[in-house]
Parts: sequence; structure tokens; C-alpha cells
Amino acid sequence: MQVMASRILSNLLYVSSSSASATKRCLGLCSRWHRSISGIGASAAADVEPSIPPVQIDHSQLLIDGQFVDAASGKTFPTFDPRTGDIIANVAEGDAEDVNRAVQAARKAFDEGPWPKMTAYERSRVILRFADLLEKHNDEVAAIETWDSGKTYEQAANVEIPMVIRVFRYYAGWADKIHGLTVQADGPHHVQTLHEPIGVAGQIVPWNFPLLIYSWKVAPALACGNTVVLKTAEQTPLSALYVSKLFLEAGLPPGVLNVITGFGPTAGAALCSHMDVDKLAFTGSSRTGKVVLELSAHSNLKPVTLELGGKSPFIVCKDADVDAAVEAAHSALFFNQGQCCCAGSRTFVHESIYDEFVEKAKARALKRVVGDPFKNGVEQGPQIDSVQFEKIMKYIRSGIEGGATLESGGERIGSKGYYIQPTVFSNVQDSMLIAKDEIFGPVQSILKFKDLEEVIRRANATSYGLAAGVFTQNMDTANTLMRALRVGTVWINCYDVFDAAIPFGGYKMSGQGRVRGIYSLSSYLQVKAAVTALKNPAWL
Repeated sequence: MQVMASRILSNLLYVSSSSASATKRCLGLCSRWHRSISGIGASAAADVEPSIPPVQIDHSQLLIDGQFVDAASGKTFPTFDPRTGDIIANVAEGDAEDVNRAVQAARKAFDEGPWPKMTAYERSRVILRFADLLEKHNDEVAAIETWDSGKTYEQAANVEIPMVIRVFRYYAGWADKIHGLTVQADGPHHVQTLHEPIGVAGQIVPWNFPLLIYSWKVAPALACGNTVVLKTAEQTPLSALYVSKLFLEAGLPPGVLNVITGFGPTAGAALCSHMDVDKLAFTGSSRTGKVVLELSAHSNLKPVTLELGGKSPFIVCKDADVDAAVEAAHSALFFNQGQCCCAGSRTFVHESIYDEFVEKAKARALKRVVGDPFKNGVEQGPQIDSVQFEKIMKYIRSGIEGGATLESGGERIGSKGYYIQPTVFSNVQDSMLIAKDEIFGPVQSILKFKDLEEVIRRANATSYGLAAGVFTQNMDTANTLMRALRVGTVWINCYDVFDAAIPFGGYKMSGQGRVRGIYSLSSYLQVKAAVTALKNPAWL
């Protein structure tokens, strides 16, 4: 399964520029279920009685110092099934006191415990054992992820959880390859640099990819020898608790990984403000990212890595394979119910192929299968909760009122749960809210452009800079756009290609620092220069 998922993710949404048939063969992540849904309409089965998830919830307490415990206040809060709005479980509501207990445990584990004092090889073996356990429990973990977040089970089980496993194995491999340098100095001194673990890492993960981003944060931190206090999103706390229990089974010492479930203004703020946290990593909205930076600055100036929002352009040039571009643009926007920070949410199409593209994009959206994410063949589940649902519907109304052409969708599906029709707007102008704001939902905005100079200017005219897609058969055009677009990732004739080794992060208000790959390691290390005087050296 992992090999298969690795292939899928390394070729995610890969599209050959030569033919539409190659698109169908190589479209990567979404092709798994595209084959089974031909001809089924977008309104499928949202009101049918939902499936009973094939898993039970065993862990709903905080994980502190190797033990599952209640919140100090005794409070709990409900986590909901997005398919129905019903309660799945009541989860411990951690607050400042619980964060303090977790930080104390992490500090003791770092200062006195065995984890940073283990050989790097021993640490790597613990991480590898965890990856093996996660692989063994792949289906149960995927079921929890689907139940709590609404993402399709096929996506969770066949792609995301195998990718989580791959990320942990990748960083396990890095654990014993982290080292400093010997530096040549001007004088009789021996100079070396030491790469040391930074200490206690505070990490906050979002609700749209709870475990995937858990892996992007926890894996490099542990590989470098740090300890962690992780706060889950209040909407999706369950999967992190489950897999963290597997980490304990793998031999992770108590206090090395602590998990707090709770709310941002209480638990999240306490973590960001804590004077004994040495580093923060946050994924979420740009607005909240600013708050995280402020809290860090007002406490101990701990370094902060931010992976924030986006309004990514997807540029379809006049020479592009239209069928391939339509399918890739569809997946780039609608993947994960549109709840993706790097979603290709501004689809720029050259005027010479604009009308053809719009008609085919509309037809593809009308075929998209929306329904119970546990059912085979479903491409799109519900939005995460009522708040996100209402936000998306507000933007759809804004697009209509602003003068964009509603080509398809725009309505709720069913009477329960948070299902929305795949929505396509054409004749979208840059000044419209649907073209400026991060909607985080299944709403595709298609804009028209005339030439490269124009589309580069318009694509960059945003406060975001997370990602971009380019579809063209001309490598000169591709190279021009690759260098001109002010974003952290440019996908050319593909989209959403994620791999453990590929760095990810943004320009401007899309964040600072990088996750994944070798670049992530530097966020969890301090560099120390050690200088020793030499007496009568034989050489310098």
C-alpha cells in the first residue's frame, strides 16, 4: 500500500501535456475514484442514511507525560460528524493549566530524559517502529480521520495515511545524518559547528489535514532530538490522539510527545505565550498566524514557522491541452472539499480557449460525486462544520451579486450535514471577493487573460504567495512563469505534487519557513560555533 501511495503522491495530479488519454492514466490522487463515478451526478446521496464508521473512539483525553488524562478543569467539548452534525465524542478541553503541565513534561523529558541523549540511530528506530504500527493500523486511522473531518475514506486510507507513514520514515532516515561542519578560520583555532536540538517545540495543526500536517511537524522535530507539545484543531482532535498512543507503543519515552485538545484562544494562546517553549510551528489562517507571531514576540521571542493561507493562481496558457488542464484545475480546486491552503482557486485561462475551458469545467463539476465520504466512488464529502459551510455560502452569494456568471452549483445538497454543490463561476473579475479572498471551499473562479505579462501581474497582485500551477507545452513559457510568480511552489503541467522530500511554504502572507524535506530540519536545530585555541599546530 505504501509503495502505491508513494507513486500516487509523487505523481499527484501529474498530467501529460501531450494527450487527454495520458491525463486519465496519470492523474494521480483523484484517479482512484474517478474511474468508478462516470455519469453519476453531483447531487448523489447526501441525504441517504450515513454509513456506520468501522472504528470506535478509545482516546478522548489529553496525552501528557505518557498518560491519557482529563483536563485539569474536568471540562470536555464535543467533536462533530460533518456528515450529520451529530456528536462523535466528548473530548477533554485543555486550557492554560494543561498546557503548562504538558510543557513541564516536555521540558523534563528534554533536560533529563533519554530522548535527546539517545544515539540518533536509536531515535530513528523508535520512529520507524511507529511508522510500522501506523501502517498496521492504516484503516482504523483513516476511518477516524474521515469520521472527524469529512474527507473521503478512499483519500484518507489510500493516500494520506500512507503519506504520513512515508514522512515519518523519511525523517527517521535523517536522524543519524544531522551533523555540523569543520570551519577553516584565519588563525590558530580549531572551529566546528554543532547542530543541536532546539528544545521544546510547540506545534499547532489545522483541521483540513490533521494527520498529514501532524507528520510534517512532529517527524522532523523528533528526528532532531526535540520534545513536543502539540495542540490539535478543536474540530478534528481524534486522529492525533489515536496515533500518539501508537508512538508510546513504539517506545517513545514519556513526555517526548504531548497532545493537548482544546481551543485556540485558551490552549493555543497559552502554548504560544509559554516562556518555556523554545520554538513554535503553526499551520492555519494568515490572520491567526499574525496572532501567533505577536504572542511569541510578547513572551520569549521564540522562533516561529508559519504555513498559512493562499489564493493560488492556476494558469492555463493558449497552447495547453485543454482537457488535461480542465481535469487538473478541477482537482486543484475541489480536492479535499476545496479545503486546501494551496488550492488552485484563481483559474486564469487564455482568452483564445476560455469558452471551451469554461464549458468543460462546468461539465466536469456537474459529474462530481458528493455524498457520504465512507462510500466507494464518492469524490467530495461535507465541509468541516456549520461555520465553514456558512462562510462558503456567503462567498457564493457574493459572486452572484457581484456579477460573476454561475455556471454550476451554488446550492446546499441535502438537509443535514454540510454538503455543498461543486460550484463554478465564469466571468470573474479580480476585484470580486471570490477572486481575492481565501474561500476554502468547492468554488472555482475562472478568469480570462490576454498575455503573459498581464497574467503575471494579476497572479502576483495578492497578499498571498503559497503556490501556483502552470499549464503549457512551451518550456520557455513555463520557465518565464516559474521565475516570475512570487510563490513557494510552482507546479508545471501538474498540481498538488506532495512528497516527503519536497519543501513546502509560502511567500508574503502565506507564511515563513518551510516544512518537509531537508529544509524543515533547520527549524528544529540550533547552530553552535565551538572554537578551540591550538598550540603549535602542525598545520592550519
